[in-house]
Amino acid sequence: MGIYDRDYSQVDYRPSEQPPVRFNMPTITPVVKWLLIINIGVYVIQSISYGPILTDDNPIAQWFSVFPQTLFAAAQVWRWVTYQFLHATPGHLLFNMFVLWQFGPLIERQFGSRRFLVFYLCAGAVGGLLYTLVALAGILPIGFMVGASGAILGLLGAGAVLYPNLRVLLMMIVPMSLRFLVIICVGASVLMILRGHNAGGELAHLAGLAVGVGYTLLRPRLAGAVYRRGQGRWQRKQAKAQALRREVDRILAKVHESGLQSLTRKERRMLKEATRLEQEGRR
Repeated sequence: MGIYDRDYSQVDYRPSEQPPVRFNMPTITPVVKWLLIINIGVYVIQSISYGPILTDDNPIAQWFSVFPQTLFAAAQVWRWVTYQFLHATPGHLLFNMFVLWQFGPLIERQFGSRRFLVFYLCAGAVGGLLYTLVALAGILPIGFMVGASGAILGLLGAGAVLYPNLRVLLMMIVPMSLRFLVIICVGASVLMILRGHNAGGELAHLAGLAVGVGYTLLRPRLAGAVYRRGQGRWQRKQAKAQALRREVDRILAKVHESGLQSLTRKERRMLKEATRLEQEGRR
């Protein structure tokens, strides 16, 4: 899959026209760069230590994959993150890293680096959690699961919401919109689950995709809720400050009329607190 040049980078582009096909070299972003480095580095270490093919009797898979063979292993929640940095074969790694390199920068620029990292890891973690639950319930056979595909499908889901008409190349040959590509991915995953082929992995893909679509659709509402909560706190703080100023004005007027000795213990404490807050505000 390759991304066409964006509209604004076309020299003679008109909105009503189909953009010309050209494979794009995306400008890499900080979190995507480190995710690529870590994934490739882990695979190199894995290959040097145990070979390029990861099997379920490998100590790396035993300790860091999603492998709910016992309740104790299922409760090891770090696996929902660490499994995302393990890959079973070179092709598995290559495909995931290629999609991350192509689509990750688009989403990171949209979300911001910190939020993008949390989003990416959560999309993959939800896939690991879902597989753990269905395996423990006996719905799917228990095996080890590795790979960043759940997080990668989360990126595609977010991209399909943010850039539904972005033109991409399927298998570097067939042009289509990103939204249609995601529909194809969903259909392929459902078909593979029904056939029992890598059902756990495909279920994790769909979970990651759902997180990507759901979070991106709800993101404006979540941001609005956070903003309103912050506004509410600010308004309450302002109201409290105004009430304090009115009370301080009353106390100072009392001091002016009757002297400092006329203040009650509570009024003295309030005047002292107001003085402290004023001094802190000047620092």
